[in-house]
Amino acid sequence: MSDAARPSTLSREFIGDLLARTLVGALFLILAISYLTEFRRTGRVTGLFFVVSEGLVVVFTILRRRASLVDRSIAATLLTMLSTFGPPLLRPWPGPSVVPDVVTAMLSSVGLIVVIFGKVTLGRSFGLVPANRGVVARGPYSIVRHPIYSGYLLSHAAVLLAYPRPLNIAIVAIADFALVWRAMLEERILARDTAYQVYCQRVAWHLVPGVF
Repeated sequence: MSDAARPSTLSREFIGDLLARTLVGALFLILAISYLTEFRRTGRVTGLFFVVSEGLVVVFTILRRRASLVDRSIAATLLTMLSTFGPPLLRPWPGPSVVPDVVTAMLSSVGLIVVIFGKVTLGRSFGLVPANRGVVARGPYSIVRHPIYSGYLLSHAAVLLAYPRPLNIAIVAIADFALVWRAMLEERILARDTAYQVYCQRVAWHLVPGVF
């Protein structure tokens, strides 16, 4: 690549990264307003746990470090968009929940704890697009390869049980399918790292111990 082309490429990457962070922040703001309004009206706390979990996405997206290797394929970009921008579109509804709020709140809180533990352990290695930002093998990563995604799946299930509107069902189905596929793409990128190859020999499970 010529010296003239390199600044142009870096400029496009910077603008794209800035737009992604701005969109994530805007979607989170809309999400937060929606669930806070619903909490004030009904007192149901499941949505609040979900807001906190999604808020961490914004924080760690802003603080993440640059990646040494990034998957810039169309598939990776599409899956990242679906799995990242889908959950903030989930909305409360006035109808009854599938199970009592105390049950969904417990599921959501467990999911939130897993997400927080995973993100704190991962630190600035957190990112959106599949990439190698460093191999982390401690904490919850010694149990499954993608503990943050495991927490997301549990939190999304809790929100879906609390607010089972058809649109939410469609969003969760698409976003979580994309999330699992995105995890597989991340492993494909990380598999080029010898340290990750050694890690996978110790940790076999992707998302759910004993299942997947």
